[in-house]
Amino acid sequence: MITPKGREKARSRISDACRRLILSQQMVDLCEQQATPKQEEFLAFVLEEEIHRREQNRRARQLSRAGFPALKSLEGYEYSAIRFPPSLSREELLNCQFVGEKKNLILFGPVGIGKTHLAIALGAKACAIGMNVRFYTVTELVLKLGEAHRSGRLERLVRDLVQLDLLILDEWGYVPIDKEGSQLLFRVVADSYERKSLILTTNLEFSKWGGIFTDEQMAAAMIDRLIHHGHLLIFEGQSYRMTHALMRQTATPAS
Repeated sequence: MITPKGREKARSRISDACRRLILSQQMVDLCEQQATPKQEEFLAFVLEEEIHRREQNRRARQLSRAGFPALKSLEGYEYSAIRFPPSLSREELLNCQFVGEKKNLILFGPVGIGKTHLAIALGAKACAIGMNVRFYTVTELVLKLGEAHRSGRLERLVRDLVQLDLLILDEWGYVPIDKEGSQLLFRVVADSYERKSLILTTNLEFSKWGGIFTDEQMAAAMIDRLIHHGHLLIFEGQSYRMTHALMRQTATPAS
């Protein structure tokens, strides 16, 4: 038997669901006037299921729009190769707290040691908790910015990037960028400052950025904006891909 307190709770659930679904509170009034206790319980269940379905669909759309080359998970990820800064704990990282605080992550270390995996896994986690995320390699984004600039669509693209919660830029500094590309990329970094979070993966020391971006002053300005509200995670060790490739080559067939 449903008690008066139980009915009150069901109506509270219905009221909350109506607010979240942007519906009027007329359902609550009708329930009070005409519905049985079981009908109220069922209506609360139906509305909450609709909210859950919409949330799932929204997160699926966010994952699709993020543009990840492949989905990666934080489950089973090995953190022993990462040196964390004192300002960031593993729990804060995994909860994507840095995104809410509009702070940046710079994942620095040799090729093949898990930087991109972690960046994508964090991006997927951010999508799962309702954040807007995009993933680009730096080369891909520079080409996209250049095409938009030449076709008169640059401002629209920049607005789209500004509205993100998290922008992931993979392979930062792997390929030299010309003057126009450097200027366009600098604008993205400058527009992101204190407005959203960036994750960069790079194997290039800060002192060498000037050679990649053709301008020492521009590189210094980029570094200043990235590290002012940022965390540097240093990856150390041997390439995961190389190690496992060597393991396959040296494995002895079972007799």
